[in-house]
Amino acid sequence: MSVLEIKDLHVSVETEQGTKQILKGVDLTVNEGEIHAIMGPNGSGKSTLAYTIAGHPKYHVDSGSITLDGEDLLAMTVDARARAGLFLAMQYPVEIPGVAVTNFLRTAKTAIDGVQPSIRTWTKQVTESMKNLRMDASFKDRNVNEGFSGGEKKRHEILQLELLAPKFAVLDETDSGLDVDALKIVAEGVNRAKANTGLGIMLITHYTRILRYISPDFVHVFVDGRIAEQGGPELADRLENEGYDRFLASDALATGGPTPTNLG
Repeated sequence: MSVLEIKDLHVSVETEQGTKQILKGVDLTVNEGEIHAIMGPNGSGKSTLAYTIAGHPKYHVDSGSITLDGEDLLAMTVDARARAGLFLAMQYPVEIPGVAVTNFLRTAKTAIDGVQPSIRTWTKQVTESMKNLRMDASFKDRNVNEGFSGGEKKRHEILQLELLAPKFAVLDETDSGLDVDALKIVAEGVNRAKANTGLGIMLITHYTRILRYISPDFVHVFVDGRIAEQGGPELADRLENEGYDRFLASDALATGGPTPTNLG
């Protein structure tokens, strides 16, 4: 069974005001076939975790480890992490002018697998995946993310997920900017990828609405760079009703900062 394991992870970034620590000791294990929802308020470190796992050079790992099937992920280049079975669906997918979707996808698949897929088989797979994601056939001839709507960008991320078939996917706010219909389609694609490959998923989100369509096995609440609480799907229901105020209040008490009762 494949395992993505994060141990005592501390991460910082350089800002105009100097070095700022973002992650302050994160422990998290995702097994093959599991869905972990990562929730929390803005600025709590959720996206920092995602980009650190993926290898973004902006984020400096001060201490701790990330391993994939026992291999040191932090020692790998970004492309090596992808070949090892890691996938990141970005919150804000970038445009790549001059590169058609069809060429981008086949090049990515070749780089991941180390061999070009046969045209006939590959065309069939792309066509089927696009159909499942309700994407028009002309989509594959457009430049990557250029002029795409928010919903089209997110569907394209899930199209990549289905075709590249990684071991683990980090989905960074895949639900942001989606209307209800697009959200359902994207969620169906994530569930389909999991069912077909045993994909392990780390799903980063502010809101519980996507969890109505993608059922998590575990929910982790991030506050100030740490996991403040974790549990099962019932924790997401509690967050829906209560919000994050109780976590923010206890964090302020722990750090000596203001709380809702001493703001005056």
